[in-house]
Amino acid sequence: MQLTKRHKEYWQRTIHFTAILLAVWFVVTFVVSYYARELSGITVFGFPLGFYMGAQGSLIIYVLIIWFYARYMNALDQEYGVSDWDETDSSI
Repeated sequence: MQLTKRHKEYWQRTIHFTAILLAVWFVVTFVVSYYARELSGITVFGFPLGFYMGAQGSLIIYVLIIWFYARYMNALDQEYGVSDWDETDSSI
């Protein structure tokens, strides 16, 4: 199957955005955990940053990643006309 220029552009934008969010996920999951002792000198809401990121901060960022991905992909799908969801549908 031959992809059109519009399909290629759609997939390039999708892959680019996904790669950015995966990089954020990698940093939050592995880099912050690796430097947890060094980050403990910084205090967030009365807790050391390393502890806070392990207990709550990373979970908040994971939910934000999911939220950003859903919003971006819905907008991209609407832009390229491949959306399964109709904005005029009020039954949702």
